[in-house]
Amino acid sequence: MDIKSYCESVGIELTGWKAKLYDVIRRSEKLADNDKDNLDPMVAELKDMVDDLDERIATLARECPAEWSGEKSEIDGKMSKVNDKWKEVWGAMGESEYGIGGA
Repeated sequence: MDIKSYCESVGIELTGWKAKLYDVIRRSEKLADNDKDNLDPMVAELKDMVDDLDERIATLARECPAEWSGEKSEIDGKMSKVNDKWKEVWGAMGESEYGIGGA
């Protein structure tokens, strides 16, 4: 896979994760106030992750560096963190209540 194709692929994957995070945030806003208060710190972290994803997506669309190994490792680490946080928030919201499956 050439670097341009890789950047496009990663951009698509990041956009997909951004949509998943927005879905969690949106659903958390529909919870009772007591439940929302408990999730506020996690939801704030998800919002920060969305902002970071926005920056990464914009960077990938604007430039796709020839030397990518350092950036790739950083993005892979962030993707893992996003996946873990997404699962944590869904678990805290009660997956069975919302009929939500895994990642």
